[in-house]
Formats: sequence, C-alpha cells, structure tokens
Amino acid sequence: MIEVRELTKRYGNVTAVDRLSFDVKPGIVTGFLGPNGAGKSTTMRMILGLDRPTSGSVRLDGKEYGSLAAPMREVGALLDAKAVQGGRSARQHLRWVAQASRIPERRVGEVLDIVGVSEVAGRKAGTFSLGMSQRLGIACALLGDPRILLFDEPVNGLDPEGIRWIRTLLKRLAAEGRTVFVSSHLMTEMEETADHVIVIGRGRVVADIDVETLRQQVSGAQVRVVSPQAGELAPLLQRAGASITHGEGAIVVRGLDAARISDIAADHRIRLHELAPYRVSLEAAFMELTHNTLEYSALVREEARS
Repeated sequence: MIEVRELTKRYGNVTAVDRLSFDVKPGIVTGFLGPNGAGKSTTMRMILGLDRPTSGSVRLDGKEYGSLAAPMREVGALLDAKAVQGGRSARQHLRWVAQASRIPERRVGEVLDIVGVSEVAGRKAGTFSLGMSQRLGIACALLGDPRILLFDEPVNGLDPEGIRWIRTLLKRLAAEGRTVFVSSHLMTEMEETADHVIVIGRGRVVADIDVETLRQQVSGAQVRVVSPQAGELAPLLQRAGASITHGEGAIVVRGLDAARISDIAADHRIRLHELAPYRVSLEAAFMELTHNTLEYSALVREEARS
C-alpha cells in the first residue's frame, strides 16, 4: 500500500505538488491521471525518494523508501524507459541490476520471458525501439518480484498487441494482491485497465474514486434515446422537465428516467428504437473534472507571452 500525506513540492515560487493526500491500495489497478504539468511525474519521483518533498510524507507498506532494506524486492518502478546504458545488452543490463540488488540471476530469464524480449535479450539496449525499451523497463521493475509497482506512461511506444499485453499484465499483478499504480494520458486505455483513479490538477487531488462511480457522478441520471421521431419527442420531454442534448443519431435526456420517457412516447404514439442509461467515457469524465485546470493552464501560458 502507498500512503501519501500532505505531500508538497515547491521549486522557488512554483508549487508543483500541493498538499496531496491519497492511498493506493493493493489488489486493484489504480490510475493516476491529470493534464500535462499537473504534477504526476513529480509525485511519483517523491514516492520513490528521487525528489525530496518540501513537506509531507510517503509510506510504502508503512515505511519510507529510504529505509527499505532491499528496495527492489519491495518496490518496482518504471519512470523512464530509455534510462539504460545503451551499450549493454538487455540481458547484461538486467544482470547488472540483479547483482547490485542481490537478486538471483535466474530471475533475469524469468522476467525476460514475462515481458516477451527473450529472443532479443542479446541486443544492445540502445538499439531498442521505445516499445521494446518499455518492455525492458517493466522487466527491470519486476526483477525483485516486489509487492508495490509504479509505472509512468508504460504504454508509450507500444503497438496494439503490446497495449493488450500490458493491460493483461497489470490486471494479473493486481489480482496477485500487489499494489499497482499507473500514470497515463491515454484515457481509453485507463478505462480498460484501471479499477480506481486518482485525478490531480494544479498539483492537487481533484478526484479519488472508482471508475464506475466517477462516470455516474459526471453523467448523472441520463438516458440515451433513439427514435425515428426524435424531433417530435424532444419538445415533449422538455415540457415534462427534461433537458436534451443531441448526439450522433440519438438524444440524451437528463431529468427523466427511462420509464417516464417510455410513457410519454407511448402516450403520443412515438416509436422508440433504443432506450438505455447513458454511460459517459472516462475521457469525458476526466475532461469535466479537469476543465478548470486546463483553462487555468491556458491562462498562465497566455499571460507568460504578454
């Protein structure tokens, strides 16, 4: 478990992270979302002891990272896939890390198999594509078989098959009872992978919530209606107190439930082809939550130019 309490990081007059508090629990995949510059990477670096917080604290299974006796056996991380000595082969790189961390060499072969790079393990890491480098970085994170895992944008550079692979891997690791914390800007991928999300903006927590509850809170009680007589139905629903938005081949109704919409349509002999709860995407929910943050960022950039 990762416990973040009142975590703050300032660079001069700039506050990159502002009193963040949240928990990342084992057994689920937790997504870490936020606009560019929101403080995600800085937060991950402070969790791993790479940056010193201005104030606040982080505990990893009850301990600070700096006090861990065998860090790679307890915490694995991928922050920068290209942060390897390019002249070493993939296998040599992992052997070097394993020796430095007193991890048995047999584990190198195991993680190479897990990430699917065994056949190219003799190639120099500097010749790897970004996608292959991501796989090597994930292998390194898994080397100590840790209970806590952090991944910063792990799907960058992966092809569709690779994205499906890492989605399955992250879910399997969480199902084993590990703590899995993943930052990403790909909302569609987080929608398929994460069980819970922590959303930050301007360095502060905007939401700490499971994905389905987030969708429901943002969408509210909305119903998607498809009808060949939508032009006749919409004003009837509005007179009954609903608000209407028009989508592709459908209207979305807020303020009336499906039963009431069906009754109104039946009373006026209006045919319905579809009547279903409207489920917003994680991307739509994210944009709703971070709207003010994005406006703020745009304003700051505009002021900087003037």
